[in-house]
Amino acid sequence: MVNHMSKDQAIGGAILVVCVLVALFYVVTLFYPSWLTIVGVSTAAVAWQGTVQYWLVAVPVFIAFVAILLIGAWIGWTMATTPPPKPIEEITTEMEEKKEEAPVAEQPAPAAPASAAPATEKKKKNA
Repeated sequence: MVNHMSKDQAIGGAILVVCVLVALFYVVTLFYPSWLTIVGVSTAAVAWQGTVQYWLVAVPVFIAFVAILLIGAWIGWTMATTPPPKPIEEITTEMEEKKEEAPVAEQPAPAAPASAAPATEKKKKNA
Protein backbone atom coordinates (compact mmCIF):
# COMPACT_ATOMS: atom_id res chain seq x y z
CA MET A 1 0.00 0.00 0.00
CA VAL A 2 1.46 3.36 -1.09
CA ASN A 3 0.82 6.34 1.14
CA HIS A 4 0.87 9.64 -0.77
CA MET A 5 1.44 12.75 1.33
CA SER A 6 0.03 16.10 0.39
CA LYS A 7 2.33 19.09 -0.05
CA ASP A 8 1.23 20.48 3.34
CA GLN A 9 2.03 17.20 5.07
CA ALA A 10 5.49 17.10 3.47
CA ILE A 11 6.21 20.68 4.59
CA GLY A 12 4.96 19.84 8.08
CA GLY A 13 7.23 16.80 8.22
CA ALA A 14 10.22 18.89 7.12
CA ILE A 15 9.48 21.52 9.77
CA LEU A 16 9.21 18.76 12.39
CA VAL A 17 12.58 17.25 11.46
CA VAL A 18 14.36 20.63 11.36
CA CYS A 19 12.92 21.66 14.75
CA VAL A 20 13.92 18.36 16.39
CA LEU A 21 17.46 18.60 14.99
CA VAL A 22 17.88 22.22 16.12
CA ALA A 23 16.50 21.33 19.58
CA LEU A 24 18.93 18.41 19.91
CA PHE A 25 21.87 20.60 18.80
CA TYR A 26 20.83 23.29 21.27
CA VAL A 27 20.43 21.00 24.28
CA VAL A 28 23.61 19.02 23.64
CA THR A 29 25.68 22.14 23.03
CA LEU A 30 24.24 23.91 26.09
CA PHE A 31 25.03 21.08 28.51
CA TYR A 32 28.05 19.50 26.79
CA PRO A 33 29.75 22.19 24.68
CA SER A 34 32.99 20.23 24.39
CA TRP A 35 31.29 17.93 21.86
CA LEU A 36 32.03 20.64 19.30
CA THR A 37 35.69 19.57 19.37
CA ILE A 38 34.61 16.04 18.42
CA VAL A 39 32.96 17.24 15.21
CA GLY A 40 35.99 19.25 14.14
CA VAL A 41 35.48 22.65 15.72
CA SER A 42 38.84 24.08 16.84
CA THR A 43 40.44 22.73 20.00
CA ALA A 44 40.23 26.30 21.25
CA ALA A 45 36.54 25.52 21.73
CA VAL A 46 37.39 24.17 25.17
CA ALA A 47 38.53 27.67 26.15
CA TRP A 48 35.29 29.32 25.03
CA GLN A 49 32.79 26.75 26.29
CA GLY A 50 31.44 29.28 28.79
CA THR A 51 30.97 31.78 25.95
CA VAL A 52 29.11 29.22 23.84
CA GLN A 53 26.82 28.38 26.74
CA TYR A 54 26.22 32.07 27.40
CA TRP A 55 25.19 32.78 23.81
CA LEU A 56 23.06 29.62 23.64
CA VAL A 57 20.99 31.12 26.46
CA ALA A 58 21.27 34.81 25.59
CA VAL A 59 20.14 34.62 21.94
CA PRO A 60 16.84 32.73 22.51
CA VAL A 61 16.05 34.89 25.55
CA PHE A 62 16.70 38.02 23.48
CA ILE A 63 14.51 36.74 20.61
CA ALA A 64 11.69 35.77 23.00
CA PHE A 65 11.88 39.13 24.80
CA VAL A 66 11.73 41.11 21.55
CA ALA A 67 8.89 38.90 20.25
CA ILE A 68 6.85 39.53 23.41
CA LEU A 69 7.45 43.28 23.10
CA LEU A 70 6.41 43.21 19.43
CA ILE A 71 3.21 41.33 20.30
CA GLY A 72 2.50 43.91 23.01
CA ALA A 73 3.13 46.75 20.56
CA TRP A 74 0.81 45.12 18.01
CA ILE A 75 -1.94 44.76 20.63
CA GLY A 76 -1.49 48.41 21.64
CA TRP A 77 -1.57 49.59 18.01
CA THR A 78 -4.72 47.55 17.35
CA MET A 79 -6.45 48.96 20.42
CA ALA A 80 -5.38 52.53 19.56
CA THR A 81 -6.60 52.36 15.94
CA THR A 82 -9.86 50.46 16.45
CA PRO A 83 -12.93 52.69 16.86
CA PRO A 84 -14.97 52.12 20.02
CA PRO A 85 -18.12 50.01 19.65
CA LYS A 86 -21.61 51.48 19.89
CA PRO A 87 -23.11 51.51 23.38
CA ILE A 88 -25.43 48.55 23.98
CA GLU A 89 -28.36 50.90 24.65
CA GLU A 90 -28.05 52.37 21.16
CA ILE A 91 -27.95 48.91 19.57
CA THR A 92 -31.05 47.71 21.45
CA THR A 93 -32.94 50.91 20.56
CA GLU A 94 -32.16 50.40 16.86
CA MET A 95 -33.33 46.78 17.05
CA GLU A 96 -36.62 47.79 18.69
CA GLU A 97 -37.22 50.50 16.06
CA LYS A 98 -36.68 47.99 13.25
CA LYS A 99 -39.20 45.59 14.80
CA GLU A 100 -41.82 48.36 15.12
CA GLU A 101 -41.39 49.45 11.49
CA ALA A 102 -42.13 46.00 10.09
CA PRO A 103 -41.79 46.70 6.36
CA VAL A 104 -44.80 45.99 4.18
CA ALA A 105 -43.93 43.92 1.14
CA GLU A 106 -44.71 45.91 -1.99
CA GLN A 107 -46.08 44.23 -5.08
CA PRO A 108 -43.60 44.49 -7.94
CA ALA A 109 -44.82 46.14 -11.14
CA PRO A 110 -45.64 43.63 -13.87
CA ALA A 111 -42.81 43.30 -16.35
CA ALA A 112 -43.35 43.60 -20.08
CA PRO A 113 -43.15 40.29 -21.93
CA ALA A 114 -39.72 39.59 -23.36
CA SER A 115 -41.10 39.03 -26.88
CA ALA A 116 -42.68 42.52 -27.03
CA ALA A 117 -39.40 44.43 -27.09
CA PRO A 118 -37.97 42.88 -30.29
CA ALA A 119 -41.25 43.29 -32.12
CA THR A 120 -41.34 47.05 -31.56
CA GLU A 121 -37.76 47.34 -32.74
CA LYS A 122 -38.61 45.50 -35.98
CA LYS A 123 -41.53 47.84 -36.62
CA LYS A 124 -39.29 50.89 -36.20
CA LYS A 125 -36.73 49.46 -38.64
CA ASN A 126 -39.36 48.65 -41.27
CA ALA A 127 -40.96 52.11 -41.10
